[in-house]
Amino acid sequence: MALPLQKVSLLAPAKLNLSLDVVGILPGGYHALDMVMQAVSLYEQVTLRRSPDLVIRLPGSRVTPGPKNTAYKAALAFFHYTGLLAGVEITIRKSVPVRAGMGGGSADAAAVLVGLNALYGARLSMTELCALGASVGADVPFALMGGTCRVQGLGDLIKALPPCPDCWFTVVMPGYGISTPAAFAAYDQIGSPTHPDCAAQEAAIRAGDLPGLCAAAGNALEICAGGADTASLKQALLDQGAKGALMTGSGAAVFGIFDAEEPARRAAEALAAEGRQIFVLRPDRGGARIVKASR
Repeated sequence: MALPLQKVSLLAPAKLNLSLDVVGILPGGYHALDMVMQAVSLYEQVTLRRSPDLVIRLPGSRVTPGPKNTAYKAALAFFHYTGLLAGVEITIRKSVPVRAGMGGGSADAAAVLVGLNALYGARLSMTELCALGASVGADVPFALMGGTCRVQGLGDLIKALPPCPDCWFTVVMPGYGISTPAAFAAYDQIGSPTHPDCAAQEAAIRAGDLPGLCAAAGNALEICAGGADTASLKQALLDQGAKGALMTGSGAAVFGIFDAEEPARRAAEALAAEGRQIFVLRPDRGGARIVKASR
């Protein structure tokens, strides 16, 4: 009989919103969304170790490692659902900027769910994991699925799409973040002139049409999120040859879509400035996954 796992290490990719539309208000006041989401090659590194207690550590990060952390909430949700009287020591080495709209916290939560499922042999299905993830945060189900997806509702209605056309992303994170609740509150006050055609973007992805994907891109939260540099960063990326540029999620990160590596890297060099974080990324075809397990 094989010994039980004692430790698992995972990678969990960040995400970009290739499009984001607000299409209504659901019961309870939540916003109904229509989005195309893409996992990218920037990863949170999450390690889980069996423990009698629930402990979370974030070495080198300013994120608070308390009960409000999404990874902590994911662990609680997993133990409550499975009924396991157990614990876990969670160590997260963060790479994704905070308040960027890149889903770092959701990636952490997804990694915890995948890791605990393996660590304790719970054998929960992806459907069960996504339902648990949805109870933790709107972007967690996508972080579990990864790849390229059309995401609707509260983030709980997910349709896997073919891989997006081959491209590169240059992502610029200014020296400040944006609060997601504040961005949606502002949307409720002022609305948005931008409503991307997510169905057209899905069709472009299915056709392998990068210009069509870029033509249909847009983010309904851009105007109201209040990012002081959003418009200028988008224009700078376009000036550097991006085929499309927009803010991801509720901000503050802005990205350009390039059809080759060289112009993407040139744009990264051109936009480098004190206080900014810049990443040159590829599409990733997966979600949170185990890269090492120890017995």
